[in-house]
Amino acid sequence: MSATTVARTGFGSRLGRLVAAGLLAAVGAAVATVLVAVLLEALGADFEVDGGAIPVAGFGSITFLFSVVGIVIAALLLRFSADPDRRFLTVAVVLTALSLVPPVLWGHGAGTVLALVVLHLVAAGVVVPALVRVLRRVSDPA
Repeated sequence: MSATTVARTGFGSRLGRLVAAGLLAAVGAAVATVLVAVLLEALGADFEVDGGAIPVAGFGSITFLFSVVGIVIAALLLRFSADPDRRFLTVAVVLTALSLVPPVLWGHGAGTVLALVVLHLVAAGVVVPALVRVLRRVSDPA
C-alpha cells in the first residue's frame, strides 16, 4: 500500500467526508423543515410555544444547529467506536425521542404539538439516515 493510499484512508480523510456529507444533510434538513413549517402554518398551525410563536425561519436555523451537534456526535463515534454507524443510530433514535418531549410539554394545543413533532421527525428523517450511510462508508475497512 502506497503512502498516498494510507493518507486517503486516514482518519482526517474519513472525518472530512463525514463532515461534508453531514453539512449537506444539515442544509437539506434545514430547508425541509422550513418548507414543512410553511405548509403546516398554511394549514393552520400557529407554533405557539411558552407564550410566544416560533418564527418559521427559526426552524431552519435550529435544525441546522442541532444537525451540527449530530455531526459532532458522529465524528466522535467514528474516532472512538468500533461500530460507529450502529452506535450513532442508537444515539440518534434516543435523542430524537427525547426531542419530542419539549413540544409535548410546552406546545399550546394539539395542532401545535403535532406540527412540532412532525418537524422534529422531518429533520431527523433527513439527517440521521445520511449520517448513518456515510458512517458505514467511511468506517468500512474494505
